[in-house]
Amino acid sequence: MAYYSMYYMVLALLFKTGIKCENHSGAMILLEHLYGIDSSQLATAKRERIDRQYYVDFAITAEDVRDSIEEAEAFCADLLDFMEHLHQGEISCLREEDVRLPEGPDE
Repeated sequence: MAYYSMYYMVLALLFKTGIKCENHSGAMILLEHLYGIDSSQLATAKRERIDRQYYVDFAITAEDVRDSIEEAEAFCADLLDFMEHLHQGEISCLREEDVRLPEGPDE
């Protein structure tokens, strides 16, 4: 759940600037390339969520849970602060910006 709170905050940022994204990895790429925000915490939280949701050979402690929640809270607070400081002019520029993402190996 900590991961999803982070992911939905990223979606809120995207929606605020008029961008719709239905792909978790795509949202992380946009966070980095469009907004210049490091998505490594989000990527780590996603990996941990997948491991804990789909695999049974792991152990989780109350401390692990607290750490995940604290990281999610800090990430969400930083994004909320970023969103609150966006001005309409910046939002307009973000909507119009032509983002050139790095091409993958097959492209």
